[in-house]
Amino acid sequence: MTDRPVLMFDSGIGGLTVLREARVLMPDRRFVYVADDAGFPYGDWEEDALKRRIVDLFGQLLETHRPEIAVIPCNTASTLVLSDLRAAFPGTPFVGTVPAIKPAAERTRSGLVSVLATPGTVKRAYTRDLIQSFANECHVRLVGSQNLARMAEAYIRGTSLDDAVVMAEIAPCFIEQDGRRTDIVVLACTHYPFLANVFRRLAPWPVDWLDPAEAIARRALSLLAPSTNSEPEHEPDVAIFTSGNPDFPTRRLMQGFGLSVA
Repeated sequence: MTDRPVLMFDSGIGGLTVLREARVLMPDRRFVYVADDAGFPYGDWEEDALKRRIVDLFGQLLETHRPEIAVIPCNTASTLVLSDLRAAFPGTPFVGTVPAIKPAAERTRSGLVSVLATPGTVKRAYTRDLIQSFANECHVRLVGSQNLARMAEAYIRGTSLDDAVVMAEIAPCFIEQDGRRTDIVVLACTHYPFLANVFRRLAPWPVDWLDPAEAIARRALSLLAPSTNSEPEHEPDVAIFTSGNPDFPTRRLMQGFGLSVA
C-alpha cells in the first residue's frame, strides 16, 4: 500500500523552498504541492475572507488526497488560520510557519533584528506576541513589503529584477544605532529565500538572513510515523494550482522541482 502523502500548501511557489528541504529529510515520502495561485498574493486579502477561503480549500484537499500531514509553508496563512484549521480538521496534523523570531533573538550579537515579511504577517497580533515572548531584550524592526513576494515569483520564473527596486524593499531592514548594526534579518515569507543571493549582494553590510525552511521540514518529519514504503519509487509528486491554469514558465519550474502539474 502506498503511504499517504505529505501535503504542502502555499499561496504560490514560495513553499518550494520548504519542499526542497523536506525531500532531503524524507526521500521516501510522496508530496502533493498545492499553490493557491488563484488567491495570490495573500497579503492583499481581507482577513475573514481569506480565512474562509483557506478552510474551504482544505476541506476539499483533505478529502481528495487524505494526507498524513499538512504543511503550510506560508507565514501569512499560518499566522492567520492555523488554529482554525486544527479546530476544523482535528484528524490531520498541521505544521505551520511563523517568523523565526526566537532563533533570531538567541543568535543576535548586536541586539538589532529585522523581520522582513508581508504586510499581513507584520500586522498580525501573533507576530507581536512572538516578539513579546522571545525577543523582549532585542530591538525588533518589522518591515512589511507589499512587493517582494510577487518579485520573488517573477525572479524564480526567470524575470530579471531592478536592483534599485529590490534595495528599496530591503533598505528599512538595516539600522545603525549607538555604534551597533542590524546583524540578523528574518525572512518571514517563504518566497524570500529565492532572493537571498540578491539580498546578500545588495546589503549595505553582511547580515545573517534567517531562512526557516529546514526547521519547518524537520518539524514535519518529527510528526510523521516511520514510512512503511520500502520501495524507493513511489507515485510522482504532483503540483496542483487552484487557478487550474499555470503558465508555461511555472510548469517548467515545477518540472525542475520534479513535480508533475495536475
